[in-house]
Amino acid sequence: MDTLSYKTISANAQTVKKEWHVVDATNKTLGRLSTVVAGILRGKHKPSYTPHVDCGDFVVVINAEKVSLTGDKWNQKEYISYSGYMGGQKRILAKDLMTKKPIAIVEKAVRGMLPKNKLGAKINKSLFVYEGSEHPHTAQNPKTINI
Repeated sequence: MDTLSYKTISANAQTVKKEWHVVDATNKTLGRLSTVVAGILRGKHKPSYTPHVDCGDFVVVINAEKVSLTGDKWNQKEYISYSGYMGGQKRILAKDLMTKKPIAIVEKAVRGMLPKNKLGAKINKSLFVYEGSEHPHTAQNPKTINI
């Protein structure tokens, strides 16, 4: 037998250390930005990543109104919502949603890349998206991430 003993470390809520990160969305493609942010929220950049635990970090996305889409997606991409009532389906184009609520585009893109369960809902609470370059999380000393 080997004299070395290997032990798999599984993270839990008590052992996870969460950090704060800031991502600037200026002139970044929405999908590429969202995959990086979703990976950080999930904790996949850490060696102690555990799939069933919220071991990710907090992410602050600034300048959400300056995100870009490729091709003609501003006119073709639709966001569909349904109220649950007959005839309650609504469609809105990406350009219209951007003028109405710019942070919703980034929030929806990142949310779509997270798990569709209670863990995903908990992880989604670690995302903060802001229109301008100012955010109220400076006291947490967030690290800047360049994408």
